[in-house]
Amino acid sequence: MHELSVTEQIRDIAVRYANEAGAMKITDIYVVVGELSSIVDDSVQFYWNYISEGTIAAGAALHFRRLPATFVCRRCARQYGTKDGLACPTCGCSDVQVVQGEEFYLEAIDVAREAEPEAAFPPVP
Repeated sequence: MHELSVTEQIRDIAVRYANEAGAMKITDIYVVVGELSSIVDDSVQFYWNYISEGTIAAGAALHFRRLPATFVCRRCARQYGTKDGLACPTCGCSDVQVVQGEEFYLEAIDVAREAEPEAAFPPVP
């Protein structure tokens, strides 16, 4: 359920920066999610469709970039990823530091500064 609150935070941050930039509409939002974070992309997308309604972010596409987890062994300084397991593949030590993989942040937004033109329809006969 925490995806609802983080999705609201994404919306609030994006809307604040878009307003400061004088944007009329947010078209795309780019989010970075680390492999070890507990954020579920589909849940964020589900909530996004509801909480963005009525804002300049309504209809904006969410783009997720996943970062793989990376660890460094505190004993031998070997850096490795999760495909090698959680303990160091060189010395077997489980005293490791997470270098990457816990991230969750809004990386960028794309905005439109002008309202989209109204669709021109031919007159009804």
